[in-house]
Amino acid sequence: MSSQLHTTAFCLLKGMTPRLAEEILGHVGSAEEFFALSDASITSRIGMKTNMFSAAVRSQAMARAESELEFASRHNVRCIAYTDPAYPRRLLECTDAPAMMFATGNTDLNAAHVVSIVGTRNATIYGVNFINKLVDALAERLDNVVIVSGLAMGCDITAHRRAMERGVPTVGVVAHGIDTLYPAEHRNYAAKMVREGGMVLTDYTHGTRPHRGNFLARNRIVAGMSDAVIVAESAAERGGALHTAKLAMLYDRDVFALPGRTSDHYSAGCNKLIKTNVAHLIEDADDLITHMNWTTRPQPGQQATLFPELSPEQQAVMEYLRTNGEGQVNTLTAHLGIPAGKLLGILTEMEFQGLLLALPGARYRIA
Repeated sequence: MSSQLHTTAFCLLKGMTPRLAEEILGHVGSAEEFFALSDASITSRIGMKTNMFSAAVRSQAMARAESELEFASRHNVRCIAYTDPAYPRRLLECTDAPAMMFATGNTDLNAAHVVSIVGTRNATIYGVNFINKLVDALAERLDNVVIVSGLAMGCDITAHRRAMERGVPTVGVVAHGIDTLYPAEHRNYAAKMVREGGMVLTDYTHGTRPHRGNFLARNRIVAGMSDAVIVAESAAERGGALHTAKLAMLYDRDVFALPGRTSDHYSAGCNKLIKTNVAHLIEDADDLITHMNWTTRPQPGQQATLFPELSPEQQAVMEYLRTNGEGQVNTLTAHLGIPAGKLLGILTEMEFQGLLLALPGARYRIA
């Protein structure tokens, strides 16, 4: 079993991703063994010679890890490796996911409904009103929902603020170390988010300052950790919101954009996303919920009936997926106590009935 120090150092190696980490550890056994091997042994085991894992590089990684863990201990920062159950499972599907992230706060990054809301830093009343109404509706109609954005001016902070007003956990993904906050004007918002069940999340070590390239890189986390990305407003064709939307499309995430008049400067980007079929048109929460096929919370006066025509085992599967969003066969077996062979039969029958969708990696979600 690797120590936290070795795991952290391993994850902090330049270019390390969860997929590369799994491949390397498949050859060397564990992070602790990786740091104990000679250069020649590593070359022999992984089948290629590289300076990426030289003794000097590994020594530097250990020093960085020691510094990072000491900082984390002093400042109540969580170090979330890709092997940690708290790591966002949706992000693991992306080839360029970070192997390690750092966070303050305790939000469930694997909530049943994770929605990213992004847009211009120069939000108009039109965009702000849309975001506020969208978050209001999601708070009222969905259980276990998290709002994600980038803590920037305009659309981002509007989404964070409204989520806090409605008691919805919200995650700010930042492009620098956890020991700073950009823009500085949002420091109090970030602290409030953490106090109220939200989180500030980054893949940069402490001491890393904001840099333009970092903001583009962090967009992959905003896109990859979510079920859907909503672009509220965007003007420039190369803006951060459009970059996030295009990454989300590449990650096979659902992308939505708020349309606007062709003469409106801050609707130009959204209109183009819709026109080029990168994004679905969204006018309100109904468009999102219907497209995502999400089960909504029964409203006052409605009878809450949970799948009365299903067998007890089928009901148990549906209730688990409704709460968790999706489930892998092994996880369902362990959670529900149904033998794997019997469970596969149940899942297959439910798929034929149109109740479930089968996903890569023996995963299932409600159709």
